[in-house]
Amino acid sequence: MLAATFFDGEGWRDAVLDTTDERPTLRDAWTTPGMPRLDGVLVGGFTDHHVHLQLVDHEDLAASALGRVVDLGADPSAIAALAAAGGVVVEYAGAFLTPVGGYPSDRDWAPDGSFREIADATDVERAVREMADAGASCIKVASNSSAGPVFDDALLGTIVGAAHALGLPVVAHAEGRGEAQRVARLGADLLAHAPFTERLTDAEIAEQAASVSWISTLAIHGGADLHVALDNVRRFHAAGGTVLYGTDMGNGPTPVGLNPQELAALRDAGVTGVDLLRALAPHDPRESRSRLLLLPGVDADPALARPLTRADLKA
Repeated sequence: MLAATFFDGEGWRDAVLDTTDERPTLRDAWTTPGMPRLDGVLVGGFTDHHVHLQLVDHEDLAASALGRVVDLGADPSAIAALAAAGGVVVEYAGAFLTPVGGYPSDRDWAPDGSFREIADATDVERAVREMADAGASCIKVASNSSAGPVFDDALLGTIVGAAHALGLPVVAHAEGRGEAQRVARLGADLLAHAPFTERLTDAEIAEQAASVSWISTLAIHGGADLHVALDNVRRFHAAGGTVLYGTDMGNGPTPVGLNPQELAALRDAGVTGVDLLRALAPHDPRESRSRLLLLPGVDADPALARPLTRADLKA
């Protein structure tokens, strides 16, 4: 038995690490005076809230610090098969829902079956039900006016309503002037990317912080887009908005695992310490499905997290 400090999703706590079984387990129990203590602190596997597993070698995730990923655009049958294969926990949206001719229907990188072109309310009901039946935990909507047509307010509102009726949150790829505010006003729950095509006003930031969460994806940008995104995230976080770690894994040569560049960008935007860990949404390490990761200390860079080994248990 070892005393251990761990992150429970909100803050740091003490518990007992039971080392008697082949796989050490963390459980709530009082530590006792003189009990040996684990050298380092424990976290569960982290979450990347925006990935595209069909565009990477997903098997590399097994050796990473990620314990959960959320795929935001894939052929629903293909991603359901990957989720069933085990390893990291895979949640997914299934296919992008996009207007006829909308993003990413004209992109070479978009795998077959990874988008559904929606023309009317009948298409909405069919597509949302298809994704739900395929096991989707959310619905992904494309609203990219920089790359083609977008849904009008009425049809986007219909998608939001159909998703919410099934208990599924809506994640919107909002790109182009005014799109972030529009999708939030129409009921989207999350933005797939922190807004990067325009600087939101402080009033707009306050509205966003009260209604939607932002998935960061800062490291995919450079130049002016990165400057705008960092400024928006800095003010959004300061206003109490929920920022979630996400990388758009598969968008270019991104690491298949925890991305140090994304972590550095989040820190540049003021998301640090416990707030950064909350953005990473690690599994509670007391859960049976959680992989146990060791950090040197409570203030350590999450990029230093590595799987707990038997050698670490020799106090």
